[in-house]
Amino acid sequence: MSRRVILDECLPRKLKRVLGDGPVQTAHEAGLAGMKNGRLLAAIDGNFDVFVTVDKGLRHQQNLSSLSFGIVLIRVPSNAIQDLLPLATSLRSAIAGVSAGNLIEVSGY
Repeated sequence: MSRRVILDECLPRKLKRVLGDGPVQTAHEAGLAGMKNGRLLAAIDGNFDVFVTVDKGLRHQQNLSSLSFGIVLIRVPSNAIQDLLPLATSLRSAIAGVSAGNLIEVSGY
């Protein structure tokens, strides 16, 4: 089963190409650009299986355990594609493995 993935708006669109063959959308493509975390998470709920972000504060600002999707948090020096590409394999594994209401970190440090 392929997972429906949404990329936070601060991630480059080019990242979609390396995340596998499942459906991947950016927040912009999904019409969710500009939303604050609470509204964004509510809009993702029930529509996607995994949210990929670099927002480290998300874990502390929201009650993640009640969400119907998992979160993959990328820890990198910047959100530039050259910092993200080396993590492609780890990102695909995290996307496949994260369960609803949980957060998995993928680190590029």
